[in-house]
This record gives sequence, C-alpha cells and structure tokens, in this order.
Amino acid sequence: MTVTTQHDPPAATAEPPDPADLGAMFDAYARDLLRYATRRVGAQLAEDVVAQTFLVAYERRHRFDAARGAMLPWLYGICSNLLRREHRAEVRALRATAAAALAGTTDEDAPDARSAERVDAQRTVARVAAALARLPRRQREVLLLYAVAELEYAEIADALGIPLGSVQSALHRARTKIRSALSGGSR
Repeated sequence: MTVTTQHDPPAATAEPPDPADLGAMFDAYARDLLRYATRRVGAQLAEDVVAQTFLVAYERRHRFDAARGAMLPWLYGICSNLLRREHRAEVRALRATAAAALAGTTDEDAPDARSAERVDAQRTVARVAAALARLPRRQREVLLLYAVAELEYAEIADALGIPLGSVQSALHRARTKIRSALSGGSR
C-alpha cells in the first residue's frame, strides 16, 4: 500500500488524474480541498464549496494545462475564487439586512409602544449588521462562531486553524467594534 502525502496524487508513481475524469479528480484531491475550505468557512459550507470547485474544474477542464503546473494548485485557485465570492456574498447580505432594517424605520411618530420597540429593534439590527459587514473577515468569523454557533475558544481555534490567542484577540476586537456601533447609534 502506498501512502500519499497531502499534495501527491493517489499513488506517488501514478499520473495525475485526467481533468475529464471527475471521479478520479475528486478521489485524489477532495480531502485536501475540504480541509482548506473548512478552515476558511466551516464544515457545512466547505462541502458545498468543494463540490462547486469540482464542478467548475470539470466545466473548465479544457483550460487545465499540465505543462503549466500540477492539478492541485489549479484546484486550490478555483476553490479560493469560490471562497472569495462566498465572502463577498456574505458581506452583501449583511449590508442588505442593515439597509432593509433602516428602510423599515421611517415611522418616526410610532402610535404605540410596540411600534416604537419594533422601530428601535430594526435600527439595532441595522447597526449590528452594518458593523458585522465592516469587520475584518477573521473577526467576523470568530464572533459568529462564538455567538451563533456557540463554540468555545479552543473549538474556534481548531475550526479556523489559528492559535487560541488569536481567537481571543479577534473576539475582543470584534466585540469592541460591535459595542461601539451600538452605542454610537443610540445617541
């Protein structure tokens, strides 16, 4: 049995898989790409990104040139582009949430206490969403893994592949920026 390294094709002496053979490409490189994507966006989304990576690679198989380089870096490039697109979509969604929440706050003279509370809540959602959209990627990921996924610091460090101290620092900075956004908007 031949043991492969992280970046080798299935057998050290074997040729890299043919880009037209989607199954062989997947078997050879899916684990590496999944590990990379999981560190960037978490396990659930990583599976979708990796699946998309192989679909894009198959659709663009005619563009792969083995003379220019190995297949795995080509696949990493596709995966990285998809991850960047996913990040931009997340930021757009947060900004849209902020804009939608602000758009619902035009009723300045709310007739009752419940309406006033709704308007205040919409404004708060808008400020939080806008602040989240402005956070650097790592701070946003750490904050969301902590607050939404309810992971412990060590679990966040494992999920993102970063040191525990970086998690603590990023979470502190993110909390400070969110608090500032909330207090600045309530003046």
